[in-house]
Amino acid sequence: MQTRHIADVAVSAIGLGGMPMSIEGRPDRERSITTIHAALDAGVTLIDTADAYHLHADDVGHNEELVAEALRTWHGDSSAVLVATKGGHLRPGDGSWTLNGRPEYLKQAAQESARRLGVEAIGVYQFHRPDPQVPYEESVGALAELLDAGTIRLAGISNANPDQIRLAQEVLGGRLASVQNQYSPAFRTSQPELDLCAELGIAFLPWSPLGGIARAGELGDRFAPFAEVAQARGVSPQQVALAWELAQADVVIPIPGASRPASIQDSVLAVDLELTAEELDRLTGTA
Repeated sequence: MQTRHIADVAVSAIGLGGMPMSIEGRPDRERSITTIHAALDAGVTLIDTADAYHLHADDVGHNEELVAEALRTWHGDSSAVLVATKGGHLRPGDGSWTLNGRPEYLKQAAQESARRLGVEAIGVYQFHRPDPQVPYEESVGALAELLDAGTIRLAGISNANPDQIRLAQEVLGGRLASVQNQYSPAFRTSQPELDLCAELGIAFLPWSPLGGIARAGELGDRFAPFAEVAQARGVSPQQVALAWELAQADVVIPIPGASRPASIQDSVLAVDLELTAEELDRLTGTA
């Protein structure tokens, strides 16, 4: 497995997104654990989760607990696996999503996430989504306090714009490790954020890199160039999409979600798919 870096930590160039295993349509626990184990067996050393990846108000942190169980029960050495989680985005249990970027809440949420993950310090803790009711620098300031206290090893932000990335880097004193934004063939408007991360040397983690849980399987049908390159190469359109994202910059680490072993086993093969300049131009739409 090829590696890339989040700050000074080497991780697999493809990570695993845990969200599909804990929200609507989630599989049973056994299949989820098997999926995580399959990812680890394939060399994945980055797992992305969040306290908000759950269904009901009484199972907050469902995915964090699932990840922790999978790491405990895996036959290999999980010490090199970096778990990234998030706080500040909540699910009351009625299907809606709400925001809470208050510093005191984020610090409490991080403690709860550490408990569920069974760790003394969270690998990467990310502010999940800006809260318009709270000044952004105050929310990110909570991450700085968590870093200083040793509650988290690395700090990241999610769903941020370029100005927020620069502000977070300033508030954190140059310690911003990652930015997690939506980015895929279907959603390219985070290109400015990706380019800024490449300029600053900050890891960029595309979420929904295959177009979303419900539409990942349709990627080839929706975007003909990806299907055409895939057919010519004898691989899946999903592999082509991930390889295209990896080629954008060496700070890019896609985190495709999965709820079946076969999905992540296919995704990780993208690290060995080297696209030509002509193919990249075609996929980007410049050819």
